Amino acid sequence: MHTFGSRRDIDGLRALAVIPVVLFHFGFSTFSGGFVGVDVFFVISGFLITTILFREISAQRFSFIDFWARRARRIIPALSVVMLVTLALGWLLLTAKDFAELGRTVRYQSLFISNILFMREDGYFQPASDLKPLLHTWSLAVEEQYYIFFPLLMAVLIRYFRHWRWMLFAVLLVSFGLNIANIEHKPEFTFFSLPTRAWELLCGAMLAVIPAPKQAVRPWLYQAVGLAGLAAVLVAVFTFDKSTVFPGWAALLPVLGTTALIWSGAQGASLTGRLLSLRPLVWVGLLSYSLYLWHWPVFVYANAISIDGIQPVEAIGWIALALGLAWLSLRYIELPFREKRLLASRNAVLAGSLAAIVALVATGSAIRSADGVPQRLTGKALEYAQSREWRAGQMKCMLVTQDKELDKACLVGGNEDVPATQLFWGDSHAAALLPAIENNARREGRPVWLYSMSACPPILSDDPRQRCKDFNEQTMERVRSLGIKDVVLASNWSLYVYGREDGDKKVLLNSQDDTVQAEQRMAAALKARVAALRATGAQVWLFKEVPLQRKGAINRLTSLARIGRSAEGLGRPLEEHLARQHFLSRLFESMSAADPGVHVIDPTPLMCSNGVCSIEVNGHSQYKDEDHLSDAGSSRLSPLFAPLLLGTSHN
Repeated sequence: MHTFGSRRDIDGLRALAVIPVVLFHFGFSTFSGGFVGVDVFFVISGFLITTILFREISAQRFSFIDFWARRARRIIPALSVVMLVTLALGWLLLTAKDFAELGRTVRYQSLFISNILFMREDGYFQPASDLKPLLHTWSLAVEEQYYIFFPLLMAVLIRYFRHWRWMLFAVLLVSFGLNIANIEHKPEFTFFSLPTRAWELLCGAMLAVIPAPKQAVRPWLYQAVGLAGLAAVLVAVFTFDKSTVFPGWAALLPVLGTTALIWSGAQGASLTGRLLSLRPLVWVGLLSYSLYLWHWPVFVYANAISIDGIQPVEAIGWIALALGLAWLSLRYIELPFREKRLLASRNAVLAGSLAAIVALVATGSAIRSADGVPQRLTGKALEYAQSREWRAGQMKCMLVTQDKELDKACLVGGNEDVPATQLFWGDSHAAALLPAIENNARREGRPVWLYSMSACPPILSDDPRQRCKDFNEQTMERVRSLGIKDVVLASNWSLYVYGREDGDKKVLLNSQDDTVQAEQRMAAALKARVAALRATGAQVWLFKEVPLQRKGAINRLTSLARIGRSAEGLGRPLEEHLARQHFLSRLFESMSAADPGVHVIDPTPLMCSNGVCSIEVNGHSQYKDEDHLSDAGSSRLSPLFAPLLLGTSHN
């Protein structure tokens, strides 16, 4: 295919790529499949770059050094500025842990391998990804890795193989096959890796090298192909969502749709070509690279300083800011380098790019080595950051994966000469109650046992892993041998019934269960444990789950404090907490109603007011992370356990 002159329709197609991405990231649900804009970019890039490569290789004037100098001139200046600004804002707003992670990301992306880092972490659609200001650079990494190898592949194929186009097509099919083969079992690898994404760029590349048709294509045909291509891209944008298995087979829709649009626009004037050539779309298209670079850091940091997330009206303002930054970036960074007003020579731009890479790698490494420079934080921000660590000895009382022996337990507070007849038992949520237990135990002079094991619910079932079952059996034996009179069962109960809110089901009692089966399984296992405890003569106290907070919400405390903004109102809506706990609440209440020796302790009234389960109360963070209580949060629940430690059944 041979095209000449500027393709305004391709500039408009860039806008069709970037606009859905931005609106999707800022939470506009209508654009639920906006993430496919990246796939549109891949096809455009493959087409445009291969067009240049093919022309230069065919004319025997291709130079690898010139090619990479052009890529450096196009990519590195704006990207370097965005990373530097992102680091500066991270210094101001991020916790030490998140700033250290940002430093590591800068180091990886400076070497164009951030996609490799992200594929080892949380998936692209997970809530944790909203905390990564440079997550979007994964696509730049994939592209640059592709352009390290692709020019060499093209040069070799064209020079030594007669049917090189078929061989290039074979590479495309292999990449697509890897995508299909890995999408179910290795979704993160498939989403982020070059081998499983190269076929998208190669679709554009194939379009650039297929021979021009000997006869002109009939207008009705390329008009129809263009409309079908536009429809395919829009269907993906408006119907795909986070649950779509992607890329996989689904990626064919935006990729082939984009390919069809580019092909149609090259054949002659068409309706889709005129639509994409509209001045507003062309303007946005010219800004697309800078807009893509700026919009995600703007979103992440705007989200960090919001109380209840970015609302639609606020989102429009932040998008306008990203557009403004993109325009400034295009005018004062991109164009001066691309038009060779800065670092005009090939050697100068390569040397400057190398210097920028070395400086950013060194900066990112230093931040990572300094653990995010925690000395940055002072005052309330420091206090919030410190609440992210348990300091009351919880880890000394809780078994974790690394522990080889099941002998870790704590006798908490009180007079050791007095027999301990109360015992707290559960997973890490039970360990989090240590400050509350200790406050009561010391005040009443009555020691209390604490037995806890991470990710191990205190139930009677064959479903948990063997190590958890062994721990529970051993704890049950201690209840009998110590003559325990009161047992408190505390756990992140919903975790084992519904999984994590980000979709992780690894912690379910049985991963094959649907929701109803999982609820029934938990009910049977908990009732069996309570029955076994009641058979020893002990009373049982069921401690309801503390309200879970949304991913990233705890980090906002530090960010808000750093800009002097109040955290009042920051927390989970009460109705969301009650909805997740509905089944468990009914289960607990029914068990209590059926047996006067079973009691329920509910932290919700103490932790939630005015419709919000607050993260911060009276200037103190109630949470260590999104679901575990902090030391201060645990201490605040001390009154809930007074009836137990006073030896009464009233709650």
